[in-house]
Amino acid sequence: MQPIEQRANAVRDFNRFYTRRIGVLGAGHLGSPFSLTEVRVLYELAHRDAATATELARALDVDKGYLSRALRRFHRLGFVVSAVHDGDRRRKGLRLTRKGARAFAPLDRRARDEIVGMLATLPASEQARIVDAMSTIRASLDAPRPGEEQPGYIVRPHKPGDMGWVVHRHGVLYTREYGWNERFEALVARIVAQFLENFDPAREHCWIAERNGEIVGSIFVVAKSRTVAKLRLLLVEPSARGLGIGSRLVDEVVQFARRAGYRKIVLWTQRELTSARRIYKAAGFRLVSEEDHEMFGAPMRAETWELRLR
Repeated sequence: MQPIEQRANAVRDFNRFYTRRIGVLGAGHLGSPFSLTEVRVLYELAHRDAATATELARALDVDKGYLSRALRRFHRLGFVVSAVHDGDRRRKGLRLTRKGARAFAPLDRRARDEIVGMLATLPASEQARIVDAMSTIRASLDAPRPGEEQPGYIVRPHKPGDMGWVVHRHGVLYTREYGWNERFEALVARIVAQFLENFDPAREHCWIAERNGEIVGSIFVVAKSRTVAKLRLLLVEPSARGLGIGSRLVDEVVQFARRAGYRKIVLWTQRELTSARRIYKAAGFRLVSEEDHEMFGAPMRAETWELRLR
């Protein structure tokens, strides 16, 4: 047997193990009358203001005929209605109704509780290993194939030594580019120390962007409360700006927060950070409050932004 065939058999064996472990082989997913794909359709609708059938098919990579049948069923049940898409009255999307949201909510909680229960039997170090391994699998399989456009960077979970880089580069770059004093570097040091000391891999994460073997970016998501996540410490090195790394990192935070069951993401930034503010706005965040301060040695205006996930 060729080595590639042995590896393929190992992957298939893991797939059989994991699908049994998370219970996706039954006729009704999570004890519901719906299939796994139908629950995934409800998930996508629950996390979008409105979506076309084409967008759903693309997001789920599912057969359009199967999707059409699932949507007809949800229409009959009163779970889905047509809605204006992206403010364009000429385009109709799909939106989950209150009845649909009520039907999906216990399934979402049950899925999250089952995974939490599975992880809770393991020490935090083993939980982190599992999450890191899954991130590695995802990054490898999502990497561009030969002939596809290369992003020029990779995104990975944090590892020992990364936090020192985060503190150092925040201190250097924000002093160089904006004239902030050492109090900002001290704030960053406190944030990363708290992240490591209180790390909950099911609800928190750090992403590190690398290019040609060098770290060029970072971002964190941490728990502010049971339902609110906080985006922190978005940074992209000047040499790597313009590659879409900032937008990719913010998207990682949003997708993780949704999977973790948060209902809202908040962030704190400064008005002069114009590039970051454009990324937040493009991701759907909105400005909710402002305040003047001189915390980092110069007059500036702090801003709080938020993104509602449900």
